[in-house]
Amino acid sequence: MSSAVLAPPVFEPARATWFTTGRQHPGSQGKVHGVKQVAATVSGPGPTDAALVIAARSGDDWAFEALFRRHANLVFGLTYRLLPRDADVDDIVQDVFSAAFERLGTLQNPQAFAAWLGSIVVNTVSKRLRRRRLLERLGLRSAEPYDPDQVVSPVAPVEASLELKAVYGVLQRLPTEQRVALVLRRVEGMEVAQIATHMGLSVSTVKRRLTAAEARLERARQR
Repeated sequence: MSSAVLAPPVFEPARATWFTTGRQHPGSQGKVHGVKQVAATVSGPGPTDAALVIAARSGDDWAFEALFRRHANLVFGLTYRLLPRDADVDDIVQDVFSAAFERLGTLQNPQAFAAWLGSIVVNTVSKRLRRRRLLERLGLRSAEPYDPDQVVSPVAPVEASLELKAVYGVLQRLPTEQRVALVLRRVEGMEVAQIATHMGLSVSTVKRRLTAAEARLERARQR
């Protein structure tokens, strides 16, 4: 199947101001022990991600804190866009960093920390969604629907707002893999190969999941 069949992203990448949570994760602000104003990106002033990862592996506590402060907004934003208006978002952010720091020794390319962290977000959220679906089927948890109008900010451009509301309007009816793949494609602006890496799936499987999700989205638009 050609990737041309797949619809393009809404924007590349998601803009935080287009969602109702404009806040930054509180851990992303302030100074870090032993580092003077650690940069928000790997290219700005301050040590690179690779340097911080190497320092953290050596047991330097300030490096763990620096990595957290630098990437907390990234993790919070991606988690929120996968689970909008969800009470567990902050807990998931903590779980993601805990998992990342425990497995830091397995990261083969320290400079790729941000992308690796994103894959941990996707894996953590996917597990949470699957568990919720199981509990709902067993009658041990009630579904918690959200209103897409409350997810998308009024400041979003009209075209983007309509598209985002359409995407978020179908998410809760999609199986976990279709849901996650659709957000990564249409909201995060990822290419199919990136989605496959983040989800731990083959490219062909991601294409199938996206095709099914897009078909569901198109049917919803026609109602």
